[in-house]
Amino acid sequence: MATIEVRNLTKRYGEVLANDDLSFSVESGEVFGYLGPNGAGKTTTIRTLMGFQSPTAGTATVLGHDVRDESELIEAKRDVGYLPSNPAFDENVTGREILDLYGEVRGDERRDELLEIFDPPLDRPVREYSSGNRQMLGIVQAFMHDPDLAILDEPTGGLDPLKQQRFNEFVREEQRSGTTVFMSSHILSEVRRVCDRVGIIRDGRLVTTESVEGLMHRSGKVVHLTVADGVDDGEFDLDGVHDLTARQVDGETLGLEAAAPGSGGGGGGDGTSASTTVTELSFTYTGDVNALLVRLCDHDVLELDVEEAPLDEVFMRFYGDEAGGADDATGGDGATDREGGVADA
Repeated sequence: MATIEVRNLTKRYGEVLANDDLSFSVESGEVFGYLGPNGAGKTTTIRTLMGFQSPTAGTATVLGHDVRDESELIEAKRDVGYLPSNPAFDENVTGREILDLYGEVRGDERRDELLEIFDPPLDRPVREYSSGNRQMLGIVQAFMHDPDLAILDEPTGGLDPLKQQRFNEFVREEQRSGTTVFMSSHILSEVRRVCDRVGIIRDGRLVTTESVEGLMHRSGKVVHLTVADGVDDGEFDLDGVHDLTARQVDGETLGLEAAAPGSGGGGGGDGTSASTTVTELSFTYTGDVNALLVRLCDHDVLELDVEEAPLDEVFMRFYGDEAGGADDATGGDGATDREGGVADA
């Protein structure tokens, strides 16, 4: 049985369609990344899974419990750790008092262990906390009762790079111990490091759900190519070539010399050294690599560099110019998707 099961889930706020007929599942023991720009509908989905609002249509189950049934959801939450996008705590109490309260309600068997990894200043009032310290306090409260499922909304916002790395390592350790993690993010490198599968949401609709590895494979390779001749218009109009750029440069720029007459090169008639034209090309390639190699046989290849497409480019493949998006629709308490926080002070 899936740990999270979402079926035809729809949420409207008046005229705003925040989630539109979503269907996906999160399997037990996996780290599932819920990926999308701010305003795509990530927080709306999480608030529905946590029972903070009811779906307009469709349903979802968390640990086998229907999110529309309050009594069932209360039972499920005993084994769920939750971190909102902007952890809100009583500003006038200390971090220690916050954790004491959560411990009395849900348990705190892992509190000391977590505080060795994430170390907010427990004896200072929360009003004096930086954004990073608030986030670390939120992470500790989400995991200290040893949940079977963790639902995390932008979990590394506000953390400095070292704490982000520790958090990513921690998530992988949690997975090895059997914990299921559902985390929303718009930080692409983070998703790639820790997630097994991703669901990409755009304007409230699910664009795709697949493994990170499969997504990267389908999104192709970045090719940088230098050939010792010109390239005719349309010569690289192959299936799978995207965003092609080509420019001719002087061979001397690359430290090349034209070949002498009779050698098959483009040297001057008197046999002296002369510059030769070379062409530099760059493109993303998602097609059959054999077709590309056949086309390259027609050229004198000087340099060829093939690398995995940056995840940012993969993301833009799905979003194009709309990645900025509008703000996510809000629920009754005004929760929204947000920009990543500043570095921990």
